[in-house]
Amino acid sequence: MTDPFRPILMIPARMASTRLPGKPLADIHGSPMIAHVLERAREAGLGPVVVACAEAEIAAAVRGAGGHAVLTTPDHPSGSDRVFEALSLVDAAARHDVVINVQGDLPTLDPAVLRRTLDALAAHPDCDLATPVVPIRDPEERTNPNAVKAVVGFPGGATSAPALYFSRAAVPWGDGDLYHHVGLYAWRREALARFVGLPPGVLERRERLEQLRALENGMRIAAARVDTLPLGVDTPADLERARTLLARR
Repeated sequence: MTDPFRPILMIPARMASTRLPGKPLADIHGSPMIAHVLERAREAGLGPVVVACAEAEIAAAVRGAGGHAVLTTPDHPSGSDRVFEALSLVDAAARHDVVINVQGDLPTLDPAVLRRTLDALAAHPDCDLATPVVPIRDPEERTNPNAVKAVVGFPGGATSAPALYFSRAAVPWGDGDLYHHVGLYAWRREALARFVGLPPGVLERRERLEQLRALENGMRIAAARVDTLPLGVDTPADLERARTLLARR
């Protein structure tokens, strides 16, 4: 399914974090967290991996791990903007037609999630980007606003389908699965270029969810149903959990 594409994987990273300052360089078993994310992205085997860095110390850590780092303007409003600048620097000739934006705080990411997300984009040629979702199994997550929900129906056992909405609320109503949205994206290159030129949307500002800007402007998002929810490291407690999980690798 992924053969028609020429992907590049981009990992935006910056030192500023309210709850865990400097988290890209947080130590996990002797390596900075960004090096673990870099390795997970490489393991997907989809294409070259580039870290889009806001600060020189992140770039130095990436290069120390044998990775490719690009310094970007430090004050981008979002990771998407940082990724787009880095893309213009490393691939001005547009050799890559799909850009996979991998968050820099997902050190436990299963590389198969990246491949499934790209497969979803290939399966939905009318969609501008694809993103993974995971069925919610923890009842507390259903009402936790930090667990972003994707409103999507998978007909007939399908593993991908267009997403209709994203919310911090427990939607949709009624019996059935709720889906936890995983914040990584496979963008068609032209769609990413359009997206970063759009102003923030009304619902985007209300829900504080960047992907709603795409939906508010008529863009279509394919959701890939996956089985593994990667740990997003946002707090010291998350970091300790990531260390425990990665000790088992």
